[in-house]
Amino acid sequence: MRMLLIHGARAALNAAKNKEDGRSRWAKSLATRCNKNIATVALANKNARIAWSILSRGESYRKAA
Repeated sequence: MRMLLIHGARAALNAAKNKEDGRSRWAKSLATRCNKNIATVALANKNARIAWSILSRGESYRKAA
């Protein structure tokens, strides 16, 4: 599961270059401040926390305001 989260975060970080939403801006700024691998793991952690929250509450995903 960890490997899949990392691979997904790596793909999302590469795709964030062409996007301007809040999470993409956060990921791009993090990647410029620190190592790209650290930013990838941070994004995977963020995605895992969001997924856990959604699954534990039985809710659907709501985009941040």
